[in-house]
Amino acid sequence: MARVRVRTYTDEVAPIESITGVFRGANWYEREVYDMFGVWFNNHPDLRRILTDYGFEGHPFRKDFPLTGYNEVRFDPELKRIVYEPTELTQEFRKFDLETPWESLPNFRESSISSGYEKINLSEEPQPAK
Repeated sequence: MARVRVRTYTDEVAPIESITGVFRGANWYEREVYDMFGVWFNNHPDLRRILTDYGFEGHPFRKDFPLTGYNEVRFDPELKRIVYEPTELTQEFRKFDLETPWESLPNFRESSISSGYEKINLSEEPQPAK
């Protein structure tokens, strides 16, 4: 039994060469890499999706793919078929609430940050110790 690790660099549109001509067992691995990451393989005998649906859009293991996906897939008992619905997010995408709960405390809203400290005047020259 042999193990092979291949590292290569490519962009979104540039394909890489398939190794199925050398290792026939690489067929399923290359199909999985295509399905999950979107890497195209030149001269692959059967490059199609292997884990996701045929109409699936995108590649789930890519960093630009949203965690919730684009569509929600569920079985509708009334229609007796699978229904595809757009994903509805409860919060807008990347909208962060930047308010802190500490600013809403009424006792500290009007006071300055230096309240409670003694103020020292530094305009006078310090006297040397005798």
